This record gives sequence, C-alpha cells and structure tokens, in this order.
Amino acid sequence: MRVYVAGHRGLVGSAIVRRLSRKVHLEILTKTSKELDLRRQAETESFFEEAKPDQVYLCAAKVGGILANSTFKADFIYDNLTIALNVIHASYKYGVKKLLNLGSSCIYPKDSPQPMREEYLLSGYLEPTNEAYAIAKISAIKLCRYYNEQYGTNFISVMPTNLYGPNDNFDLYTSHVLPALIRKFHLGKALENGDWEAIMRDLNARPIDGVRGDSSREDILKVLSKHGIRLSKASLKVEVSIWGSGEVYREFLFVDDLADACVFLMENIDASELKKLCPDYFLNVGFGEEIKIKDLAKLVKEIVGFGGKIEHDLSKPDGVYRKLLDISRIKSLGWEPKVGLEEGIRRTYEWYLSSLP
Repeated sequence: MRVYVAGHRGLVGSAIVRRLSRKVHLEILTKTSKELDLRRQAETESFFEEAKPDQVYLCAAKVGGILANSTFKADFIYDNLTIALNVIHASYKYGVKKLLNLGSSCIYPKDSPQPMREEYLLSGYLEPTNEAYAIAKISAIKLCRYYNEQYGTNFISVMPTNLYGPNDNFDLYTSHVLPALIRKFHLGKALENGDWEAIMRDLNARPIDGVRGDSSREDILKVLSKHGIRLSKASLKVEVSIWGSGEVYREFLFVDDLADACVFLMENIDASELKKLCPDYFLNVGFGEEIKIKDLAKLVKEIVGFGGKIEHDLSKPDGVYRKLLDISRIKSLGWEPKVGLEEGIRRTYEWYLSSLP
C-alpha cells in the first residue's frame, strides 16, 4: 500500500510517519514543500497522477499561535484553503481509497458549551483571533463530507485539541503556548545561570529577529527582553513574561497519541461507519482533561528547571476561556490517549535539547 503523508516534516506529519514506519507492508510517500507546492493545483494533480497513493494523511497546513493567526489572516485562510481544495480534489480524481483530513479544535464557536461535542460545529460565532484558520479548516471538513456524499469517497476528518511534541514550532513569533513556554523557560534558565554557551546554541539553532549566538551580548539581551525574558534591575533575578492572565483553560495532547488515533481510524473506521456517529464525518481527538495556563506555566517551569519569576503580560489576549473537547465518540470506538501531560512535556523538552547544535 502506498501512503502519502502531506506535511511530513511538521509536528503531526512527522509523528504519523514515525507511527507508520513500524509497518512493513507500507510504502510511505513524502514531499517537501519545495519539491511539491500543494497550493498549486497543477503540481498537486501531477504528483497524484504519477504517485497513485492508496491512502492520504492531509497534515500539511500553515499553523501558528494567537500572534501569527492575528497578523497573517490572509495567508492563513489562503494557504489552508488551497491546500485542502487541491489535495482533497486530487484524491478523488486519482482514486485514493481513503483520506484522513487533519483539522483543529478552533473550528468550534468561541462560546461553545463545554466540553465541545462534534455537533456544536457552526452553532455560533468563531473566536476572532483565529477565524481565518478556522474557516479554512471547517471548509475542509465540509469538502470531505460533500465528496463522500456526491462521489462515494472514503474521506474522514479528525479535530485534535492543542498539540505538542517533537518537531514542534518553537519560533517565539508563531509558536503555540506550550512550545513557547518551553523555549522561554529554557532561555531564562540559561540566563539566570550565566550559561552563555546554552543561549548561543539556542539562538544558532533558531535565531530571533536575526539575532544569532554570535551576535553581541547587548543584542542578545535586547531581543530576549523583547520576548519577555529579562533580568530584573530591581531584584537582579530573571523574569519570564507570558501572554495574558493565565486564567484561561486549555487541553493538550501529545502528538504521538494523535498519530496513534489517526492510524487507528484509518485502519478500522470507514466514512460510512463514521457518518453514524457524526454526519460531517469527523471525530474529536483530545486528552479529555484541561489545565489553567498559569498552572501549565508552573509545570513547564519546574520541568525545565527555571528558578526565576513568572510575569503575566495583561496587554496580550487570552483567547477563548475554555476549549475542552468531548472525546466520548472516539473512546467508544476503542481508542484512548496514553501520554500524560507531565511525561509529554518532559519528552518534548528532551527532544528540544537534542535538536540544539
């Protein structure tokens, strides 16, 4: 069987490739965005015509946190819409036997009842800070549904909660909250220990605003301070500032658990069966528990080993108050998450350290 994983170098795609690599009867097909621009219909269809994949995992997407979603709205809706349109249509046109489309919990209304059930889709207004991304993801869900209904395809979707793990995005402009916290506390720990070698290694791997490890210490301190990692003149201790009040709740799922759920559904649940559970052919995938952001910050701080102070930047938005998924439907099919939050953060931080030069 030939399986195409679109977006194989991203957080989810790389986890799915790791999961599929255990299977000897599969040929895993991958293409980088430079090799294949999925926003271009002709390129996409040419690849599908030549490669003839039997299954497709649609993980390719433009993703980011509140700052990125609020700043690059046109990019987020254009890139994600065109990727979905091209891949889903090409999968139909060239006879893909089964497709799994990756969505996001941001598809639900900002004031959705909690926990969020699949039927709450389109029952209210979206959260403005990620509306562009959410509209693109909702469109992809509906594309899969309508192709199933008109053409008899076997296309399904999953809506994961907030994800984290190896190969996450740690860019302080575009990352989600958990990888941002890991990196901020890592840099904060290095700063409070006077460990300039660790700071240099971090910035050489992932420069910030063009500042690298070989930049002047003045420039390094300036860019760290800009992103909320600073030495307090009053206390002479390092402080790390995080966005918002910290009073909102979020749910987090280790990405290898999501990969396991995706492969489980691809192997066991067809669209015809999924329709009985959800007319839009999708399921929530989450951990089933939530945590306040301020408590998450304390947990990450402890795991990383940062000894300084946490400050809250109240000028920055919190986003919606709660985003807990109801995962009763996928659990009824026999799947449950395995990796707890503390273990997952430790594994992610270990991976982050191993990724530094």
